[in-house]
Amino acid sequence: MTSPIGSNVLSTINAGAAGPGKQSAELRDNFMTLLVTQLENQDPLNPLENSEMTSQLAQINTVNGVEQLNQTLDGITSQIGAGQALQATGLIGQGVLVPGDRVLLERDAEGQAHATPFGIELDEPADSVQVTISSGDGQVINRYDVGPVSAGSESFTWDGRTADGEAAIPGAYRVSIEAQRDEAPLAAETLNYAVVGGVTPSNDHGGVRLDLGAIYGQVALDQVKQIL
Repeated sequence: MTSPIGSNVLSTINAGAAGPGKQSAELRDNFMTLLVTQLENQDPLNPLENSEMTSQLAQINTVNGVEQLNQTLDGITSQIGAGQALQATGLIGQGVLVPGDRVLLERDAEGQAHATPFGIELDEPADSVQVTISSGDGQVINRYDVGPVSAGSESFTWDGRTADGEAAIPGAYRVSIEAQRDEAPLAAETLNYAVVGGVTPSNDHGGVRLDLGAIYGQVALDQVKQIL
C-alpha cells in the first residue's frame, strides 16, 4: 500500500505531466524532495517497498521521456513545415485548381474569348457530367454535357458562348456541376482556377498557405487539386 507521502509524489508527477508550464527538471527536483521526505518519515513497521520506489522512479522517468519525445516531435514537425514551404514556393506564378465556382471571361483585341479553366473532383467515375454557367444574378447562360469523367480531378474550359451560340459578355460567372452514374447523382466538388502569388509558411495557427490574390484569398496547400 502506498503511503500518504508516496501518494503526494504520484500526484505531483501526474500534475506535472498535465501542466504545460511544468518543466521536467523542476518536476524531478520536487520528486526527489518528496521521496527523501517519504523515506525519512516512513513507518518502521511498514517501510516503503522496493516495488513502490521502482514504480515511482519509473513514473518520473516516463514524464521525462514524454517531454523529450514531444521536443523531438516538435523538431520533426518544424522540419516538415519548412519542407512544405520550400516545395510550395515552386507553385508561385503557377495556375492551380482549388475548390470554388468562379469563372472569369475576357476577350482580346480581336474578339477571341478567353475563360479561366474550371474543374471537377470525383470519388468515382461518372457516366455523365453536366456543366451550368450562370451570371452573378443567377441567370443561366449556358448548360452543356461534357460526357463521362473518370474519378479524380479533371479540368475543362468554357468557350465563352451562351446556349444560343452568342458571345457572352466579359465578366465573372459561376459554374456548377452535376454528375451522374447509373442515373443516380454523384457527389462532385467544383474547382476554379487561380494563380499562386505567394506562400505563407506554417505557424501555430496552421500549415503552409498559398496566397491566391484578393479574389480568392489564401488556401491550404492540400486544397490544390491540380496544377495547370
